[in-house]
Amino acid sequence: MTMRWKRLGLVYRPDGTRAWAKSHAMIPTPVRLNDRVVRVYITCCDAAGIGRPGYVDLAADARLTVLGVAPEPLLDVGAPGTFDENGVLPCSVVAVGGNRVLMYYVGFELGTKIRYRLLTGLATSDDGGNSFRRWTQTPLLERSTAELYFRAGPYCVRDGDKFRLWYVGGSAWTTVAGKSVPVYDIRYAESADGVAWPTEGALQIAVTQPDEHGFGRPAVLRKADGTYRMFYSVRRISSAGYRLGYAESPDGHGWIRRDDHLQLDVSSDGFDSQAIMYAAPIEIGGRLYVFYNGNEFGKYGFAAAVLDDE
Repeated sequence: MTMRWKRLGLVYRPDGTRAWAKSHAMIPTPVRLNDRVVRVYITCCDAAGIGRPGYVDLAADARLTVLGVAPEPLLDVGAPGTFDENGVLPCSVVAVGGNRVLMYYVGFELGTKIRYRLLTGLATSDDGGNSFRRWTQTPLLERSTAELYFRAGPYCVRDGDKFRLWYVGGSAWTTVAGKSVPVYDIRYAESADGVAWPTEGALQIAVTQPDEHGFGRPAVLRKADGTYRMFYSVRRISSAGYRLGYAESPDGHGWIRRDDHLQLDVSSDGFDSQAIMYAAPIEIGGRLYVFYNGNEFGKYGFAAAVLDDE
């Protein structure tokens, strides 16, 4: 049975008054602050297109009213020569007890003989996610032989006494319509503390279809019946842009792709008419919502949809 979504339209778009947030609200990552507030972590871009993390607080009800916006970036770009010198893009935020919060982010590093590298960093908060500091200036997921250029798009879930991480990894580029584009699969890893991770992840969903060359940030939610849902993005050759994908698993390891089941695609016009990407789920009022981006990697803000029926 396919899903039925009610699109709620754009929820937030930067007004351009802040120097660090002239445009974009990329990779929306919702977390529950309390019964009344959902915080959506995002990446905004300055006039030069360099991304820094912020957040938008929303009312935890069907209206999704904007209650507040981060006044300053939660983290600045890294020092010259570091892996995150050209952008910091949060993809997952995990509460670990008390006021301590872990932010897993992608560092954007420009290349010379390749266009860029994407590696995962960690920042920590001791005030409930209102401010962060780097754990280290080097990547948390450093490059390895098996994942040479990309260990990115991290989505972490704390599960009992372990941390579970789904992310994208790869070591190749390909050419599409004369442009060099990355190739990466969805991988999986586990950690006892959320900090020390293996140098290689287990392959979960591989690029096997001829119209695909990569995936975007996977976001995972466990249903009440124990089934795991994964929302991810698919980089397609024919569309030269992202579309959304969906998979299910009984344990978070073996995934069955059910992209056609999702039924949340580009619109006929508007902010998501050319691409749709970076969907992340959260339950609000007993209903499943996803926050997502549209054209130009979220240049026009982030939107929401609520599941009507399956």
